[in-house]
Amino acid sequence: MKKVFEIFIVFALVLGLSSVFAGCARERGAKPVVVQLALENHPGEPTTDAIFHWARLIEERSGGTMVAEVFPSSQLGTKDQLIDQMLAGIGVITLGEGGFFSERGAPDMGITVGPYFYRTWDEVWNMLESDWWAGQVRIMEDRGLKVLASNWIYGDRHTLTIRPIRTLEDFRGLKLRVPTHIIQIRGAEVLGATPTPLPLGEVYTALQQGVVEGVENPLAVLYGGRFHEVARFLSLTSHIRMMASWFTGTIFFNSLSHEHQRILIETGKEAGLYNNELMAMADEEILAGFRAQGVEIIEVDLPSFQAAAQAFYTMPEFLARWSPGIVEATNRAKAGR
Repeated sequence: MKKVFEIFIVFALVLGLSSVFAGCARERGAKPVVVQLALENHPGEPTTDAIFHWARLIEERSGGTMVAEVFPSSQLGTKDQLIDQMLAGIGVITLGEGGFFSERGAPDMGITVGPYFYRTWDEVWNMLESDWWAGQVRIMEDRGLKVLASNWIYGDRHTLTIRPIRTLEDFRGLKLRVPTHIIQIRGAEVLGATPTPLPLGEVYTALQQGVVEGVENPLAVLYGGRFHEVARFLSLTSHIRMMASWFTGTIFFNSLSHEHQRILIETGKEAGLYNNELMAMADEEILAGFRAQGVEIIEVDLPSFQAAAQAFYTMPEFLARWSPGIVEATNRAKAGR
C-alpha cells in the first residue's frame, strides 16, 4: 500500500509540474505549437486509437506547450496532399511506407513493400535496426521528410473481394484497388491482378459501383472501412507484411525547439508500442467479426503466390532505379547482419 501511495505522489508531482510549465507558457503569452496528426484510417481501428494515445502523450509531455489535433478518415486530404502540405512547411504528421517514400526521393525504399518481402516480423525489426534503413531515413530527410517513428505494426495485408479467391488462377484479372504508387501496382500485377490505384477514402463507393472487385489491406483497415458490406470474401493472402513510419516535413521539424523535437520522437515510438499491443489483440477479434457478419474466410494456396511474387524482384523497371546489389543488401539487413 505504501508503494502504491508513493507512485501516486510521484504521478501527482509530474502532473503538477506539467501544469506549472503550461501555466508559465500561457502567462508569457506564448502560443502552443499545433501538430496535426492525419491519417486515412477510421475511428475504432487500432492505428487510429493509438494516434489519439500519441496525441495525449504529446500534450502531457510538453506540459501543454504543444497541442496535437487528430484527423482520421482522410479529413485533411489524401496522403499525397498531406505530403505536399508538409513540404510547404505545415505542421502535419502522417504515416507512410516504402512505396510512397520510393516516389519521394528514396527509390530503394520501395523494395520493402514488395510482395512477400518479409516472411516474419523479426525480419522487420532487424531491418529497422540496420545501417541500410538508417541510410534510407537520411535520404528522406535530405528530400524534405523527417521520419519520427517506424516501429508501428500496420499489419499483414489481405484481400477482400466480391468473388472468392482461393488460388493464384482466381487472382488473375481481378480489378484490385491498390495504393497510388507504382510499387504496389507492379506487385499486384506480378500476382496476376489488374490493379486500380485509388485513395482509400474512395474504395467503398468503387466496390459498390463495380469500379473495383477487391481491396487489399490489413484486417483492421478492411474491417474499419466496412468494405465487407459490399465485398463478402476475405482471402488471407498475407502478401505484404507492413509496418508504418510516421513522418513530417523537415521545415516544420527544424522550426521546433530541441525539446519539442525530442518529445515528438520519443512519444511517437512509445505510442508505437501501444499500437502494437492493440494490433496483437485485434486480428482474432476482427476475424470473428467478419464471420459473424457472413464473410467467408479463405485460406489461399500461399506457396503459389510466393513463387509468383519472385518475378517482382527481377523487374528491369525497378532494377534500373534501385542501387546495385539491393536484394543482397536488404537480405543481410533482414537477417540482422
